[in-house]
Formats: sequence, C-alpha cells, structure tokens
Amino acid sequence: MTKPHVHASHPKVVARLKRAEGHLRHVIEMIEVSRPCLDIVQQLQAVESAIRNAKQALIHDHMDHCLEADSSDTERAELKAITRYL
Repeated sequence: MTKPHVHASHPKVVARLKRAEGHLRHVIEMIEVSRPCLDIVQQLQAVESAIRNAKQALIHDHMDHCLEADSSDTERAELKAITRYL
C-alpha cells in the first residue's frame, strides 16, 4: 500500500469541491421547485466544470510530484495509471 501524499494543492482542491457541492445542492433545490430546465442545465454545467477543474488540479499536482527525480517505480506506475482520468 502506498503512503498518502499531502500536496500543496489539496486545500484549493477541497475548496473547489466544496463550492461544487454547494452548487449541486442548489441544482437539487432548483429541480424540487420546478425551475426551468435551461436554468438547471446551466447550473449542472457549472458543477461539472468545477469538478473537472478540481480533478485536473489534483492530477497535475500529483504528476508533478511523481516526476521528481527521487520518485519510486511505484509512484511512476501510479502516475501512468492516473493519466487515464485526464
């Protein structure tokens, strides 16, 4: 089992995900009160974008870490595996 990595970007990623979580709660409320579909879809697009941006920031930070000269073979293998999520 690999040790957990603490990256400098984690607090920013968490903040992005919490914002996306708030947006998603708002979308649910919009559906429950029968807001127009166009409004709902626009907000869903914003949620999707926020999550995608958080994922990319996390992956890019991880890749930077794994590309360091002292990276292990396990970390390099993990890097290769994680790139499929880009």
